[in-house]
Order: sequence, then structure tokens, then C-alpha cells
Amino acid sequence: MRIILSSLLLSICSAALANGHLPEEKGSHPHVSALAWLTGSWSGPVGPDAVLEENWSTANAGTIASLVRMTSPAGTSMVEIVHIEEVGNSLELHIQQWDSGFKPRSPAQKMRLAEMGEQSVAFTAASPGALKKLGYALVGDEFQIRVRTADDQEMLIKLAPQP
Repeated sequence: MRIILSSLLLSICSAALANGHLPEEKGSHPHVSALAWLTGSWSGPVGPDAVLEENWSTANAGTIASLVRMTSPAGTSMVEIVHIEEVGNSLELHIQQWDSGFKPRSPAQKMRLAEMGEQSVAFTAASPGALKKLGYALVGDEFQIRVRTADDQEMLIKLAPQP
């Protein structure tokens, strides 16, 4: 009986070391892997003649990231990197935008996890910048971006999946 208990304890400890968490810790804080629903390419209209594209990588090694581009008939007006990572027992989002010619619009902004659902996530500003709140949700096959700017303007951007 002691051999069976020892084997069971050894396998539990091995599993805990393999994933970096004790069994009771699993799910005790948010993980980037829960954001796998972000993965893919999305695009849709923004304003009368602009198109916003979001291209989310797969979640890997505690991070997930997106390359964002805004285009119009006049060309590319903005490029953005969104990077979400596990920090401590939570998630942080870092966002940076550039104008045409790769000129930074402003310094990168840090945001902290505010809420997380099955297919939704929202972050609030943790450093000065253009955004107070930024959230993403997948509603059916519609990718939604909810933005509250530093001057309290709210926007809802709806994107469709791209092949």
C-alpha cells in the first residue's frame, strides 16, 4: 500500500513540476492559454474608408500577441503591436502604435487585467496613454473590440474572421 501511495504522490509531484503549478493552484489565476480564442486574422471597416486588421498569434510560453494595421485607399495610416503576458498572478497588456514611416504615436502603454470571461477579456490603464480601457470579445463569429479613450470616448469595433 505504501508503494502505491508513494507512486501516486510521485506522479502528482511530477505533473505539478511539469506545468509549474501545484494541483490546487491550477486555474487559481488567469493564464494566457485561456485567450486562445483571440487567435486568427480579423478585419472590418473603421469609419468611412478605413479598414482595421488584427492578426493574433497562438498563445505560447505565457504570451499572446497581435499585429494590427489600419489601411485606407491612401495607404497604411497606423501599425500597432498588442502583447499580453502572464505577470505574477495576472495578465498585463502592452500596446504601442506607430504612424506611417514607423513614427511612434506615443510611448507604449501598460494595462492590467480588469475582467476575463470565457470569450472576453478587458484591461484598464496602468500607465498614462491614449486608452483608459481596452477589451476584446468573440460573439459568435464576430470579433469585438471595446475601447474607452483617455478622454472617455467609447467605441465598439466589429471585425469578421479572415481566411
